[in-house]
Amino acid sequence: MKIVVTGTRGIPRIMGGVETHCEELFPRLARMGYDITVIRRKWYAQDGLQEWNGVHLIDLDTPKKKSFEAIIHTFKAILKARSLGADIVHIHAIGPALLVPMARLLGMKVVFTHHGPDYDRDKWGFAAKTMLKLGERLGACYANEVIVISDVIRQILANKYGRNDTHLIYNGMADPSFVDDPEYFEELGIQKRKYILAMCRFVPEKNLHHLVEAYEELKRQGKAQDIRLVLAGDADFDDDYSKRLKAMAKTHGAVLTGFVKGRKLHSLLSGARCFVLPSSHEGLPISLLEAMGYRLPAVVSDIPANLEVGLPQECYFHLGDIKELAQRLEDHIRSDFQPIDYDMSKYNWDHIAAQVAQVYNRIP
Repeated sequence: MKIVVTGTRGIPRIMGGVETHCEELFPRLARMGYDITVIRRKWYAQDGLQEWNGVHLIDLDTPKKKSFEAIIHTFKAILKARSLGADIVHIHAIGPALLVPMARLLGMKVVFTHHGPDYDRDKWGFAAKTMLKLGERLGACYANEVIVISDVIRQILANKYGRNDTHLIYNGMADPSFVDDPEYFEELGIQKRKYILAMCRFVPEKNLHHLVEAYEELKRQGKAQDIRLVLAGDADFDDDYSKRLKAMAKTHGAVLTGFVKGRKLHSLLSGARCFVLPSSHEGLPISLLEAMGYRLPAVVSDIPANLEVGLPQECYFHLGDIKELAQRLEDHIRSDFQPIDYDMSKYNWDHIAAQVAQVYNRIP
């Protein structure tokens, strides 16, 4: 069975939740015998790869402009999929799902994975939000099969569009790789268990500015002691928000690592005191699942996607409440580090790949 994948910037080692999802999922499906081709956005894929871990890679030009790149790339990718003789086009995210009807009209079967209501993201204006909502509707109504990564999203599609046959398949987390990297820590100026870690893209809905404010409040009160704040990640587009965030972080003594993967990321996850995710919008955050895999205590906002993970109540704070966030951080600073053994059984990527394969096999 030939599967062509679009809606992602690409794999491997490309920043983003959808990208991490695809990087973990599709090599596993390739090992199961599926012919997988991922169509990448050439701007992000600078490695020259044509194949990776059994997955075929095709790069297509697209303008690097957040308002247009996804839809233009998906249009080209669907035409490419038809020329490749794809049995199934697997479209990720609601923006690219605008073109689900096009793929169906060209005679291809479509699997659509809904990663979250992106129209709730702060970065989009009215016109973009309207198009994203339309993409959600077209994906939900016209895809042969629909995968959702959380029960929150499943309920959205059932309530808004009457789509009651969606497949709930969670995001996953890779097996942890505990690493000590003293040279990297020395480069960053941090010490093991003496830093708070956040890792995500630098976009408004992640609310990293709230985290920096909470950290600065603790410093002002003399409660941060020798604890550093580490922000691992960057922005796809160096816009006004990301520039302000970086300037704010540097002013208040936070450590900016840039986008990291592999050994450096594993070392940060291995040595953190706690993990923080203060966002206002998520689908099912892979960064949180990764932190849980490394047994890190977590401090997260009380949005539905985070609540669905089912952390202990003391891990949550009310969205936007900087004082409560600061108090949660202080609790971890004042107490000794205690690793937590989470139940991660439903977030196993091998099991997730088998579930996706079952979805593919349902399509006649």
